[in-house]
Amino acid sequence: MHEEGWYLDPFKNHTDRWFSDGEPTKLVRDDGRESYDAPPAEDFARRLVESAEKEAADGADLRRADDAESTGGHPSKGLWEQGLSMWSDYYDAGKRAGEP
Repeated sequence: MHEEGWYLDPFKNHTDRWFSDGEPTKLVRDDGRESYDAPPAEDFARRLVESAEKEAADGADLRRADDAESTGGHPSKGLWEQGLSMWSDYYDAGKRAGEP
Protein backbone atom coordinates (compact mmCIF):
# COMPACT_ATOMS: atom_id res chain seq x y z
CA MET A 1 0.00 0.00 0.00
CA HIS A 2 1.26 3.48 -0.86
CA GLU A 3 -0.09 5.88 1.74
CA GLU A 4 -0.76 9.46 0.64
CA GLY A 5 -1.91 12.17 3.04
CA TRP A 6 -1.75 13.12 6.70
CA TYR A 7 -0.91 10.42 9.22
CA LEU A 8 -0.01 10.57 12.89
CA ASP A 9 3.74 11.13 13.04
CA PRO A 10 5.20 7.66 13.65
CA PHE A 11 8.39 9.29 14.97
CA LYS A 12 6.32 11.14 17.62
CA ASN A 13 8.16 14.40 16.95
CA HIS A 14 4.99 16.13 15.67
CA THR A 15 1.26 15.58 15.69
CA ASP A 16 0.97 14.70 12.00
CA ARG A 17 3.31 14.03 9.10
CA TRP A 18 2.51 14.04 5.38
CA PHE A 19 3.20 10.78 3.60
CA SER A 20 3.73 10.53 -0.13
CA ASP A 21 3.87 7.17 -1.89
CA GLY A 22 4.20 5.47 1.50
CA GLU A 23 7.23 7.50 2.57
CA PRO A 24 7.37 10.22 5.24
CA THR A 25 8.03 13.74 4.00
CA LYS A 26 9.38 16.81 5.75
CA LEU A 27 5.89 18.41 5.85
CA VAL A 28 4.54 18.23 9.40
CA ARG A 29 1.59 19.67 11.31
CA ASP A 30 1.15 20.63 14.97
CA ASP A 31 -2.10 22.17 16.27
CA GLY A 32 -3.16 22.91 12.70
CA ARG A 33 0.08 24.73 11.83
CA GLU A 34 2.14 23.30 9.02
CA SER A 35 5.92 23.48 8.96
CA TYR A 36 8.91 21.51 7.74
CA ASP A 37 11.04 19.03 9.65
CA ALA A 38 12.90 16.30 7.83
CA PRO A 39 12.00 12.82 9.04
CA PRO A 40 14.62 11.12 11.21
CA ALA A 41 16.88 8.58 9.56
CA GLU A 42 15.51 5.85 11.81
CA ASP A 43 12.97 3.38 10.49
CA PHE A 44 9.36 3.71 11.59
CA ALA A 45 6.56 1.29 12.30
CA ARG A 46 4.87 0.50 9.00
CA ARG A 47 1.39 0.54 10.51
CA LEU A 48 0.29 4.13 10.00
CA VAL A 49 -2.72 5.75 11.59
CA GLU A 50 -4.63 8.29 9.51
CA SER A 51 -4.85 11.72 11.06
CA ALA A 52 -8.31 12.91 12.05
CA GLU A 53 -9.20 15.92 9.95
CA LYS A 54 -10.48 18.90 11.87
CA GLU A 55 -13.30 20.96 10.42
CA ALA A 56 -12.18 24.33 9.17
CA ALA A 57 -13.79 27.24 10.93
CA ASP A 58 -16.12 29.25 8.72
CA GLY A 59 -15.46 32.49 10.60
CA ALA A 60 -19.12 33.00 11.55
CA ASP A 61 -18.11 33.69 15.15
CA LEU A 62 -15.61 36.42 14.24
CA ARG A 63 -16.39 40.12 14.49
CA ARG A 64 -14.74 43.03 12.78
CA ALA A 65 -13.13 45.71 14.93
CA ASP A 66 -15.39 48.32 13.34
CA ASP A 67 -18.57 46.35 13.97
CA ALA A 68 -20.69 49.00 15.74
CA GLU A 69 -23.19 46.43 17.02
CA SER A 70 -20.60 44.56 19.07
CA THR A 71 -18.88 47.65 20.46
CA GLY A 72 -21.79 49.92 21.28
CA GLY A 73 -20.90 52.33 18.49
CA HIS A 74 -17.20 52.77 19.19
CA PRO A 75 -14.58 50.28 17.94
CA SER A 76 -12.40 50.40 21.07
CA LYS A 77 -15.13 50.83 23.71
CA GLY A 78 -15.17 47.20 24.80
CA LEU A 79 -11.39 47.05 24.98
CA TRP A 80 -11.13 50.22 27.05
CA GLU A 81 -13.66 48.94 29.57
CA GLN A 82 -11.69 45.72 29.93
CA GLY A 83 -8.40 47.59 30.30
CA LEU A 84 -7.13 46.03 27.08
CA SER A 85 -6.75 49.13 24.95
CA MET A 86 -3.13 50.12 24.37
CA TRP A 87 -4.08 53.63 25.51
CA SER A 88 -5.48 52.37 28.80
CA ASP A 89 -1.96 51.32 29.83
CA TYR A 90 -0.69 54.86 29.23
CA TYR A 91 -3.68 56.35 31.01
CA ASP A 92 -3.13 54.10 34.05
CA ALA A 93 0.59 54.89 34.10
CA GLY A 94 -0.17 58.62 33.99
CA LYS A 95 -2.61 58.34 36.87
CA ARG A 96 0.01 56.48 38.94
CA ALA A 97 2.54 59.22 38.16
CA GLY A 98 0.10 61.88 39.39
CA GLU A 99 -0.76 63.30 35.99
CA PRO A 100 -4.31 64.65 35.52
